[in-house]
Amino acid sequence: MEIQGKIIMVLPERGGVSQRSGSEWKVASYVLETMEQYPRKCCFEVFGSDRIAQFNIQVGQMLTVSLDIDAREYNGRWYNQIRAWKVAPYDPNAVAPAADPNAAFGAPQAAPIPAAPAPAAAPAPEAPAFSGESTDDLPF
Repeated sequence: MEIQGKIIMVLPERGGVSQRSGSEWKVASYVLETMEQYPRKCCFEVFGSDRIAQFNIQVGQMLTVSLDIDAREYNGRWYNQIRAWKVAPYDPNAVAPAADPNAAFGAPQAAPIPAAPAPAAAPAPEAPAFSGESTDDLPF
């Protein structure tokens, strides 16, 4: 999934040592604001010191970010994880996103349904002329 916008905040890096492999790890988090009529914010992570250095994300940059979204359970609670796997400078000449406000967040879009041919209009039945006398037994 891709999202485009401006980096409005760079959060402090976190790091540690893996208990399984004993190797060091680093994660940097960033907040991106979309460029829509009603802007949305998305906080995403870049994992690995090599990618953090490669992407070199700074506040104020206009970027197109390719993301992976995943969720995991821990002690009965669910947590979302949004990680960037590709970061590129924003290109305003690229194909514009759809007008749907959910398009920036990868919401599925329904395919257009072709219109069915309109049925031919049947002639309306003529109402009987009112003669003043009623043939039914209704009291009204």
